[in-house]
Amino acid sequence: DHENFTTRPQFTHAKSDAHVEAQFVGQISTYDPPEHTRLRKMLTPEFTVRRIRRMEPAIQGLIDDRLDMVEAEGPPADLQGLFADPVGALALCELLGIPRDDQREFVRRIRRNTDLSRGLKARAADSAAFNRYLDNLISRQRKDPDEGFLGMIVREHGDNVTDEELKGLCTALILGGVETVAGMIGFGVLALLENPDQIQLLFAGPEKADRVVNELVRYLSPVQAPNPRLAIKDVVIDGQLIKAGDYVLCSVLMANRDEALTPNPNVLDANRAAVSDVGFGHGIHYCVGAALARSMLRMAYQTLWQRFPGLRLAVPIAEVKYRSAFVDCPDQVPVTW
Repeated sequence: DHENFTTRPQFTHAKSDAHVEAQFVGQISTYDPPEHTRLRKMLTPEFTVRRIRRMEPAIQGLIDDRLDMVEAEGPPADLQGLFADPVGALALCELLGIPRDDQREFVRRIRRNTDLSRGLKARAADSAAFNRYLDNLISRQRKDPDEGFLGMIVREHGDNVTDEELKGLCTALILGGVETVAGMIGFGVLALLENPDQIQLLFAGPEKADRVVNELVRYLSPVQAPNPRLAIKDVVIDGQLIKAGDYVLCSVLMANRDEALTPNPNVLDANRAAVSDVGFGHGIHYCVGAALARSMLRMAYQTLWQRFPGLRLAVPIAEVKYRSAFVDCPDQVPVTW
C-alpha cells in the first residue's frame, strides 16, 4: 500500500522525499512510484515468458551437469553444495551475462558476502571487491552491450539509467535470486522427502507440477520478512493504530500459514485449492523474477527425481545443518539413492 506506507529507508525526517541513500540506489525494493515504476519497466522485458523459454535450455543443461557431479560424488553426496547452490547462482550468471571464465569467482564472492557467520570486516572486503567487479562489468556493457540482462538495459535505456542504478539492479537480483532459489531447492527436497506422496504430482502434467512448486513456495516461504514499511500517515488496520513514522515488519511465513488463507495451512498439499499466497510478495513489489524462479524450481525437482527415483536422506533430518545467511537455506543436504 504505497499510498500509506513506503519501503524507502529514511534515517532522518529531514531528508527530502527524493533522497535515496547511496547503498540503496537501484535497489528496486526500496523505491516508491514514480521512480519504482521507471526501474520496474526496465526489468520487466527480461522476465517475459518468451525470454524465460529462451533461457530454459541453458538452465536445463546446468541442472544436468550438476546432477552428473552429484552422481559422480556419491552416494552419499551433498545435494546442497553440489546442486542447489550452483544452480541458483550460475543461472543468475547466465541471466546477467557474467562471462564463463568469471562465474566461479563471481559466485564465490556472492557466497562470502552473504555469509553472516563471517565478521563485518571480512564481508566488507568481499563487498568492495564484488562492487569493483560490477563496476568493470557495467563499463564493458556500456561499450559493447551483449544479449544478457545488462546489455539489454544498456541498449534499450542507456541514457535513462545511471551506472549506480545498474549496479543496484544487479545487486537486487543477486540478493533476491541466488540464496532464495538455493534455499527453495534444498528445503523443497527435504519437504518432498517428508511428503513422498507429493513427488508423483511433479510428473502428473504441467499444471500439477506447477501446483507442487507453488505449494512449496507457500509452505516454505524462504523470504520470511520483506523490507520494513514506514507509515507515511496515521493508519488503522484491523483496529490497530499505526502512527506516521512507525515501522511495520510483516511475516510472510505467518501470512502463508494463516487458516484464513487456506484450510490446514501447516500441511504440504499440492492438491489444495489455489491460494493467493505472498511467497513472492504482493502489489508493486511482487517479485519480478517469480516466473523464472518457478520454472527453475520445476525443472530442478523434476530432473532430480528422474535421475534419482530412489533419492533419500543419508542422515536423520534433525542432523541437517542450516547456514547463517540473509535467507533461510540448508548448509548441507546429504542424500543417497
